[in-house]
This record gives sequence, C-alpha cells and structure tokens, in this order.
Amino acid sequence: MSAVHNPPLRVAQLIATRASDAARGPEIRLRSDDARMRLVSDGELVWIHGPRRQELATARIDDSLPRGEVVLRDVAGASPSEIITIVKAAYGTPRDPGLV
Repeated sequence: MSAVHNPPLRVAQLIATRASDAARGPEIRLRSDDARMRLVSDGELVWIHGPRRQELATARIDDSLPRGEVVLRDVAGASPSEIITIVKAAYGTPRDPGLV
C-alpha cells in the first residue's frame, strides 16, 4: 500500500487498562474517513507499525477524533505524539468467518 493511500497517523492518546477492566486488549480508534482510506472496517484486525515495534489490534471507528489522529489502547511500545501507520491484517477474508 503506497503512502498516498496510507498516510501516517499521530497518536493523540494512550489508554492503559487494568486486569479488572471489562474492556481490555489492543485497540486503535480512528475516524471513519481515515479507516475507509485504508479499507478498514469497524471490528477488523489491523497491524499497527510504530518506530519500535508492530502489533495487531482491533480497529474501532470514532468520528469524534480529529482527522489523522488515533487513540491506542493497550498497545505496548507506543507513546503520545508518535507517528504510526496501520495496515489491514488480512485482505479478502470476511470479518467473521462464522457468518459465511
């Protein structure tokens, strides 16, 4: 995927959860137009590529965010104001194989 169709995103906020929290695990929140540009739908797995590591996370749509900014939850090795890119984990596969 070229940089034209996958421009970098800035980490606006990091959320770290505790073991007692109901909602846990790696997640990235981004605007619907940023997701559409990358062919990502709500609930799909994406690779987050940062300067120190890459990690799989679930994508969630949040149109309250400014364009080009994301919120990361439970993504190790990330820091605020860091520049990342995301890539859809699997092209051509259904989001929920149990529904096919």
